[in-house]
Amino acid sequence: MSDQARIAYDWLNEYLRETSTLASMGNVLGWDQRTYIPDKGHGHRAEQMAMLTKVLHRRVTDPEVGHHLEQVEGTSLVVEAGTPQAVNVREWRRAYNRLTRIPERLAVELARATSEGETAWEQARPENDWPRFQPHLQRILSLKQEEADALGHSGERYDALLDEYEPGATAAQLEPLFRTLQKALSDLLRKIDFSRYRPPLAVLRRHFPRDAQAAFGREVAAAIGFDFEAGRLDVSAHPFTIGIGPGDTRITTRYAEDFFSSALFGTIHEAGHALYDQGLPIAHWGTPRGEAVSLGVHESQSRLWENLVARSEGFWRWLFPKARKHFEALRDVDLGTFLRAIRAVEPSLIRVEADQVTYNLHILVRFELELALLRGQLPVADLPEAFDSKMEAILGLRPPDFKSGVMQDVHWAAGLIGYFPTYTLGNVYSAQLFAAAGEQLGDLQEAFARGEFAPLLGWLREKIHEPGSTFRPHDLIARVTGSPPSSEHLIRHLESLVDRCVSSHG
Repeated sequence: MSDQARIAYDWLNEYLRETSTLASMGNVLGWDQRTYIPDKGHGHRAEQMAMLTKVLHRRVTDPEVGHHLEQVEGTSLVVEAGTPQAVNVREWRRAYNRLTRIPERLAVELARATSEGETAWEQARPENDWPRFQPHLQRILSLKQEEADALGHSGERYDALLDEYEPGATAAQLEPLFRTLQKALSDLLRKIDFSRYRPPLAVLRRHFPRDAQAAFGREVAAAIGFDFEAGRLDVSAHPFTIGIGPGDTRITTRYAEDFFSSALFGTIHEAGHALYDQGLPIAHWGTPRGEAVSLGVHESQSRLWENLVARSEGFWRWLFPKARKHFEALRDVDLGTFLRAIRAVEPSLIRVEADQVTYNLHILVRFELELALLRGQLPVADLPEAFDSKMEAILGLRPPDFKSGVMQDVHWAAGLIGYFPTYTLGNVYSAQLFAAAGEQLGDLQEAFARGEFAPLLGWLREKIHEPGSTFRPHDLIARVTGSPPSSEHLIRHLESLVDRCVSSHG
């Protein structure tokens, strides 16, 4: 290894760690905008986000970054692919090549448009005011199309945007996965006689005081491993997780006093994300080696804790007595009835409240609409009708209004076009990881029934969190589970859910 290569690497390490610190300041601004900012502060916040984006874009696209990368690449410093140096240089190059294709003007316009778009969505959705939000989405879509074209693609704009969230994934790879899942899930739904199937959902629709929900949610998040000395739980219009930096990972939820599941499972979902962030190696913070590998893997952590742990019988054998102490509304409910309610399979309008069997059909709706939008086949003005029609065709339900239809998710307002498929990838990964954990750790249900979650969390920390971005998503899952990512485990898990539903009505 030459001194020149070491000097160049040290320069990159220091310079790009400083850049990560600047970016973390933007995360604080974004968290504040979604939680505590006063209503009249949104306009200035959009300008702050635009200015910070300009500063960051100039830093990450500085020709000196490219020059120093050239001094390191191909040297003995990075010859071993799994070393921190090799991982960092690989990912720094990937980011540099990507970001230098995006003009500064476009990066700044996107930052301003999405900041304003999120504010418009947050204000317009409760009022069911699509006309107010539509011009913001039109502007964001136009900028995202421009971004995809600037990044470059082989005819499918979606690939350029998807690659930001799930490196290497393409629409052509996802479409067969969705086709397989759509057929499997549709077949499963046909096994349920919905004219006779009556899950006891009413027990979840009683009165659950907000303060009791907040205390209960904190207790559960802490029990599964969320470190409140290194994080916060707040309220937002749409639940999210944001990692500010070492010792500071923040999550949010939203409360509905007439529905038990919304806040609790939302909190557990976001806590799953946060456990990943809190488990990343602090020594490598600010470099790719210390970052999550992809959004699909990130979603695998949230979906694993939300569904495979928190809807399991062992989990509620431990937690249900505590829930009955928190909530008077559950004191006449037995565990079997409660489990049938939280595992119910029933097509519904709202994605974040969807059951495990129909959830990926919600993602399919959005995936197909995003493809059409980016291809220029679907005007934004026609999106509400297209959304409603796809919901009806795929899930058999037609939204009665905009807020439960096209405006129910914040993702498009935030410019996160191409993000939705990572939820389905996360479901696929989570089922495969959970199966592997069970094989290696033994009876997880008995551990959950004792309130013991540390063995599973420790396994995830070792296998998924600590490696950071050392391996690409596909390779990471294959290394941990012994086989490439496959929907097999997910479908098998969903089959067991449906079998329970069928048996409940004879």
